[in-house]
Amino acid sequence: MSLPDSFEELIGLLGHFPGVGEKTARRMVFFMLSSDRSWVDALAHSIGELRERVASCEVCGAIATGPLCGTCSDRTRDRTQICVVETQEDCVAMEQSGVFGGVYHVLGGRCSPLEDEEVPSESLERLRMRIRENGTAEVILALNPRIEGDMTAYVVQEALAGMAVKITRLSYGLPVGGSIGYADRVTLHIALESRREMEVDKEEGR
Repeated sequence: MSLPDSFEELIGLLGHFPGVGEKTARRMVFFMLSSDRSWVDALAHSIGELRERVASCEVCGAIATGPLCGTCSDRTRDRTQICVVETQEDCVAMEQSGVFGGVYHVLGGRCSPLEDEEVPSESLERLRMRIRENGTAEVILALNPRIEGDMTAYVVQEALAGMAVKITRLSYGLPVGGSIGYADRVTLHIALESRREMEVDKEEGR
């Protein structure tokens, strides 16, 4: 049985969502067809509003509805600590856990040679600039505990070589191969409290 082109097109678009295969996408499309028209219109409107009104913070790269995110615009945050995360989703997970009172820096990528991914050089340069301007005392690497996270941590560590800043990484509490975006508050709290320091080559001035 052939399906309408619009039906097939929507299945293909929904299939881009993480964890959504063809069967799941097809069920979602059938659900939309059987739903009230007002709900479908509201969904389409919300998606449009999301792209129009939500952007990235000019300072840290986190999700924002203006030039600055809520964290960067909050003057009570401890700017001597920067928590480095891979994605905006990881940033949201850390912030909603309520275990960190500093500011964030979203790399916007990770080091994964197999998937041909690299940490954006402009993001690393912006991190160096923030450390210099804010007199940052500690950079906390909140990276996922898997091989890509280890490689990303090494890239960040190399980028900060020569800077007088303490570099630590989340430790015990996060399961190997897990994801910060799915960790609960207690797990993130333990990982943050047990963070370990990484050695930085202060001989190489930058």
